[in-house]
Amino acid sequence: MNLAIIGASGNVGRKTIEILEKSKIKFEKLFLVASPKSAGKKIKFRNKEIKIENLEDYDFGNAKITFFAAGSQISKEWAPKAAKKTIVIDNSSYFRMQKDVPLVVPEVNPEALEKHSNIISNPNCSTMQMVLPLKPLHDEYKIKRVIVSTYQAVSGAGKAPMDELFEQSKNYLDGKKITIKNFTKQIAFNLIPHIDIFEKDGYTKEELKMTNETKKILDNEINVSATCVRVPVRTGHSESINIEFDNLYDFENILRILKNAPGCKVIDDHKDGGYITPLEAEGNYTTYISRIRKDNSNVKAINLWVVSDNLLKGAALNSVQIAECLMKKL
Repeated sequence: MNLAIIGASGNVGRKTIEILEKSKIKFEKLFLVASPKSAGKKIKFRNKEIKIENLEDYDFGNAKITFFAAGSQISKEWAPKAAKKTIVIDNSSYFRMQKDVPLVVPEVNPEALEKHSNIISNPNCSTMQMVLPLKPLHDEYKIKRVIVSTYQAVSGAGKAPMDELFEQSKNYLDGKKITIKNFTKQIAFNLIPHIDIFEKDGYTKEELKMTNETKKILDNEINVSATCVRVPVRTGHSESINIEFDNLYDFENILRILKNAPGCKVIDDHKDGGYITPLEAEGNYTTYISRIRKDNSNVKAINLWVVSDNLLKGAALNSVQIAECLMKKL
């Protein structure tokens, strides 16, 4: 059993390597693949150095499972070719809404892995951390509607936007001119209510991803309204979620359900600092739930604050967990 990572030198690729380093997955060899720009570089893995191979020359038959972490255009071009020789776990958005491609969060819908055509899609990072608490709540109390506002870290946009945040912050504090390259407005000491491109209805693609992916993963009958905001945080997405159920609920039961939600941990002390921020979630596999409270304007609704490392559970970790599920069946 061999594994491979396409886009091994990028943010998600490197996080996948880190997770595999710590994991108990048994495999013989790891192939690292990237663009010609990164080919030839070496990355250390389990006390050995692995040379990155050029994607254009790589043989996909080398590995049983291949992680794609190189963006939609690479996935569009190369994943179908790869799927003829290997099982693809794709981190991009390209295949997510295709009917024959399962969109999987192992704690939520592992049964979706029963049928696939060698391509499995990883959900959007903001969707993924939201459906973790939604799933057990929906099982107990059918969810009617979700209103979510996200506060998404710059790492979700890639390395160059991360570098831009650091550069802008330094220049701002030094009184120097701010240069905007990867964002529509200054990101340092600011918020940008705009992630991905605008669609005709005024929503952005990121917001529509949350709506469409939640329906595909959980239930097509759930209505979702999202507002996605980029914030000057390095790593860790945060979400303010309002959940409306079909019927009345028992609040104490809501607390019990959330405390037992797979992949999650409740940190919710009603005092200063009794909640989780993205800085504290960075580097952790857990998705944290805080600020659990009744919606005082709607007797059928509750509010949550959910925080997760977008490069881990929001991308690389979920991919590895999908691989773990697959390997049990192989």
